[in-house]
Amino acid sequence: MRTSIATVCLSGGLVEKLHACAAAGFDGVEIMDADLVAAHESPEEIRALCDRLGLTIELFQPFRDFEGVDEALFADNLRRAAAKLAVMQRLGARMMLVCSNVATATRPEPEVAAAQLGALADLAADHGVDIAYEALAWGRYVDDYREAWRIVQLADRPNLGICIDSFHVLSRGHDPSEIQQIDPDKLFFLQLADAPAMDMDVLSWSRHHRLFPGEGDFDLTTFLSHVILAGYRGPLSLEVFNDTFRQTDVDRTATHAIRSLRWLYDRTAALNGWEELQLDPPQPPKGIDFVEVAGEDLSSVEQLLSQLGFVFGGRHRSKAVRLWRAGEARVILNEQDRTPGARLAGLGFEVDDAAGAARRAVEIGAPPVFRRTYAGDYELPGVAAPDGTEIYWNSRPAAESWAPEFEGGADPGTVDAPAALRGIVDHVNVAYPWQEFDEAVLFNTSTLALDSEPASELPGPRGLVRSQVMRTADGAARLAMNLAPPTAPLLPRHIAVRVDDAVAAAAAARARGLPFLKIPSNYYDDLDARFGLDPELLGRLRELDLLYDRDGDGSFIHFYTPIVGDVFFEIVERRGGYDGYGAASAPVRLAAQRARGE
Repeated sequence: MRTSIATVCLSGGLVEKLHACAAAGFDGVEIMDADLVAAHESPEEIRALCDRLGLTIELFQPFRDFEGVDEALFADNLRRAAAKLAVMQRLGARMMLVCSNVATATRPEPEVAAAQLGALADLAADHGVDIAYEALAWGRYVDDYREAWRIVQLADRPNLGICIDSFHVLSRGHDPSEIQQIDPDKLFFLQLADAPAMDMDVLSWSRHHRLFPGEGDFDLTTFLSHVILAGYRGPLSLEVFNDTFRQTDVDRTATHAIRSLRWLYDRTAALNGWEELQLDPPQPPKGIDFVEVAGEDLSSVEQLLSQLGFVFGGRHRSKAVRLWRAGEARVILNEQDRTPGARLAGLGFEVDDAAGAARRAVEIGAPPVFRRTYAGDYELPGVAAPDGTEIYWNSRPAAESWAPEFEGGADPGTVDAPAALRGIVDHVNVAYPWQEFDEAVLFNTSTLALDSEPASELPGPRGLVRSQVMRTADGAARLAMNLAPPTAPLLPRHIAVRVDDAVAAAAAARARGLPFLKIPSNYYDDLDARFGLDPELLGRLRELDLLYDRDGDGSFIHFYTPIVGDVFFEIVERRGGYDGYGAASAPVRLAAQRARGE
């Protein structure tokens, strides 16, 4: 697989973009005309830089509004083309993208467009350049790749073919299967982009809301299958117009982009049974093995855990690390980190093949992490997520792998005592700044094999919070992702532990002195109005500051601890088949936390 990316996908100047593309591992680039125009370096200098970086210039683009015009304008268009072809010759580019006319076309006849494109191809041939004709989704007369192919056939020039762009095909709902009817020698170039399903004009959708593969709603695996089966032999190239990516760090975005291409190619190979092209298979987690909280002094976190009913599981025999557990819920406190406060530093997942999961993650582009170990320590393979959180995989039960490294904890028999909290990690709630959210979605899809649920928006005291859950099909592992408004501070992250009886857990925690998040009385009046709860249950919820939700499948009772640093805990109970997260109560929780100054 040869990979390429359009420079328009990235922030910065052209030289910065080229360095980032090379560092990320791309084989080639599409150089955007506007990027070259704005560069102080000459075309010869850009060509030399690409040579040094090992990048091929796959495409120069775009040349606009050429065909379907009157004779006077056609003559001027040829003059424009000659000037750009001369620049391309200096640049060393061998293919020009020509978009279907959206502005100046006055002649709808395909024969006219074919004759004019044929003349352009003849001019380009004198410069050793191929012309890739692309049907824009908003083209005036040509907005369908099949019409572009018809025109290319009519023109009948050896150096004139078509460019297929996934956005222009899929945004208009065109059938991509007919790509396989195109002569493979005329499939000159492929551009890939994903996008969310949106009800808006196609031009605005294209210019501002494209995404990297795996982040939107397009069926790109089927689309790419048709292109490859048609016999396409060129690079897989990304062309993503997105306001966020053109503002974010260029190196990080380029790394994000190459990961999306590797994921898409792997998914396409798996769909078609091309085993020789596939990466290690995805490893959907069977559960959350542990959660790691790091910080310089985590005594406040230990106090919270003790008040909740977690049991001390021991100190690591060689590191400043401690284990707390509540049944199958395991929290590792790592004080090797010298950062003040507390932060969510790592997640461990139970999988069938830990080594395979790690290999797949590295092949897709996640950097491996170094975990200091000593003789006798259990090896946990891991990688760093884009936000720095460390992800580990384990194929064996904790009690038979890493847990024996912790010594001096409570006798395992006491863990089952009635006063102790027993549960599992139900979900982990992770917050991201606006510019990192889509990258995190792709990482969780490609590396953790999690699927996205539909996003929702929750009102908070500082604006709307976008929430999206990523999970395994059986709910064994769940990450609830939150995106706060750009002007709001980053939301803290929290660990939710599922128990059999949240009311009893809350009563025991209060008896141990846990300061509860104060829920307003109005909330319970509203609960009574919405659900008509049993007065005894409602009174107990009100007394213990518990939150409640219910749907057609069951109900949900939960409560929260105070925030320590950037972390807090939630205790949840799922009754019946309830599978949500108490979204209706989230605005109340956010307001209550703000009232506490958290």
